[in-house]
Amino acid sequence: MKSMKKWIVAAAAVSAAALALSGCGTKAGGATGEVKASDGDVTIRIGYWGSDSRVKLTEEVIKGFEEKHPNIKVDMTYNDWSGYWDKLATDTAGKNSPDVMQMDELYLASYASQGSLVDLDTTSKYLDLSGMDESLRDMGKVDGTQYAAPVSSTAFGVVLNNDVIKSLGLTVPDTSNWTWDDLKAFAKQVVDKSNGETVGIAPLNNGMSLQLWARQHNENLFKDGKVAISEDTLASYLQMAYDWTHGDQISGTPDHQAEQASGTTDQSDFATGKQAMIFTQSTQVSVYAKAAGTDNMTLVPIPNDGENAKYGYLKPGMYWAISSQSKHPAEAAELIDYLLNDEDAGKTMSTDRGIPSNNKIREALADSATGTDKQALDFPSQIQDTLGEAPSITPNGASDLDKIIARYSQKVMFGDQSSADAAKAMISELNTAIASA
Repeated sequence: MKSMKKWIVAAAAVSAAALALSGCGTKAGGATGEVKASDGDVTIRIGYWGSDSRVKLTEEVIKGFEEKHPNIKVDMTYNDWSGYWDKLATDTAGKNSPDVMQMDELYLASYASQGSLVDLDTTSKYLDLSGMDESLRDMGKVDGTQYAAPVSSTAFGVVLNNDVIKSLGLTVPDTSNWTWDDLKAFAKQVVDKSNGETVGIAPLNNGMSLQLWARQHNENLFKDGKVAISEDTLASYLQMAYDWTHGDQISGTPDHQAEQASGTTDQSDFATGKQAMIFTQSTQVSVYAKAAGTDNMTLVPIPNDGENAKYGYLKPGMYWAISSQSKHPAEAAELIDYLLNDEDAGKTMSTDRGIPSNNKIREALADSATGTDKQALDFPSQIQDTLGEAPSITPNGASDLDKIIARYSQKVMFGDQSSADAAKAMISELNTAIASA
């Protein structure tokens, strides 16, 4: 994973340079009005990244699409993560991009701003996006235009290891409407009952959690392509790293948390039964359950102090988009519609690309799922009342957000910088990176 993150920085530079050289500032012919299907037989290409298992599943789904649309033949190109972005940038620059492309939030704004993607509103006759939550659908927009269709989603919550909690003789508080003080009080009980052998929970420490923290305080992390969170709100987020590793030490010591940050999932306190709760994306609950060797986990919403009840959102796992170079945008839209909305396709792909964005398909999968897989599939419904409008997507230049958060959190945690000074410096660094992108 670390090598992948390092590659993202290089890939972003390659992609940006290739797009700039491509001169692809024009959209598909139908982008100024509704696209129209071609007469006769057509061939389109779909490009995506993924493992061998994803390739096999996608091939099966594409076969089903071709059976229902005998006039459309679909060729597939696929790579691993790093190879995909390098090839997509090169193909786009050479005006040879696939008709349908798998897209990631890190690059969506870049490709959209260069005119490389079709406005999906022009394909509404062939592509129905009404099966997903509006807030999720809107995360495929750039500057108000729907350039991509979310394939899957993830939410953010707290996973409780019930085996650890039961072994300490503790009772979980009511998590349906709990506050941050409730969480900290329960985490302190874990530390006290275990005589410091078990930590309660580690501090928040990534981009999605920071976005939620901002929204809980009636702010946004980004807006209009710039950092929008206030210094005070960011400082209160960073202060957690210090407060939770000092005093009651519900997260252990600063040294301990630093060690945890450099370890693997299997080596983590949560996996080894030395931590009662963990913040994570909902799609990771089964990963942590497997690492811990128990399915006795519960996924619950994060706490909220009530300033904004509609703080939540569903983050796209990935997107489908249509190239503005496509000669057959209507047929490309039909393919995306099938991938998103066909029940047989949904059953075949299951959760390979994440929790399906189509609510009907997600609920159907949940009916037959068990254990933590079912919890992950049910979680969007569980937090439905908290879902608000979609936040702005990550702007160009801010793809290192998670690393930047971790770096400043550690400075605050070790007392090298006050949370106020760290917040000011972090906002400045992000805005500079965005402006330079």
